[in-house]
Amino acid sequence: MKNKRPLILISNDDGYQAKGIHELVRMVRSYGDVLVCAPDGARSGMACAFSANIPLTLTLRHKEEGVEVWSCNGTPVDSVKMALAELCPRLPDMVIGGINHGDNSSVNTHYSGTMGVTMEGCMKHIPSVAFSLCDHQEDADFEPLRPYIEKVTQQVLRDGLPLGVCLNINFPLLTEEDKNTKGYQGVKVCRMSKGTWTREVSKFHHPRGYDYWWMVGRFQNDEPEAEDTDRWALDHGYVAITPTRVDVTAYEAIGLINSWNL
Repeated sequence: MKNKRPLILISNDDGYQAKGIHELVRMVRSYGDVLVCAPDGARSGMACAFSANIPLTLTLRHKEEGVEVWSCNGTPVDSVKMALAELCPRLPDMVIGGINHGDNSSVNTHYSGTMGVTMEGCMKHIPSVAFSLCDHQEDADFEPLRPYIEKVTQQVLRDGLPLGVCLNINFPLLTEEDKNTKGYQGVKVCRMSKGTWTREVSKFHHPRGYDYWWMVGRFQNDEPEAEDTDRWALDHGYVAITPTRVDVTAYEAIGLINSWNL
């Protein structure tokens, strides 16, 4: 890869063959050399997990001028770690997670393998961004995201991000009418909304005599009227940008804990 162009490292949690990551490469390749290292299959919900008990492998899937695509048999974070250790000719100028099939707003941030990619890049002091679309369909339409992804990529490559801060960017699902008329309402820089998952476990009985469970669930937005949140933005047609910190210290609680006289 050419050393004169920015180097963009891309990964995801849907797998290297997912449409979202292919579309992302197409959107950003003009801004730098692109190295993709992503899981060899779906790894949703892996968050920042990495593999400590299995050997990891890398497989070259595609190579052309300015783009290399590799798969890893581990988690999204494994893919980033392996790329940084074994594949990158130098420290990337930017790490991008996505484009994820499905949103990663509110508490989903903590479960998301797409955000795991971005947090890992951020912990390595690399400007990092996650892009997610509120559409789980394999053949989701990512084209409306293009101008926003291009602008964010250009901005971050030019100016970077504050140390320890990455961006969690979620796009609402547009109706066909919206695509043909107004598109997105705009962009809102907002905080993570308070919410939780309910009815998360669905129980079944196997014909061979044992019970088994699927993780399912329904997301509950605990503050649907809060206009400064990511969920409100998405519910009202806005692109939601949530600056996210690696440092999760609750500074406001330090004084309280000190008062316990432990």
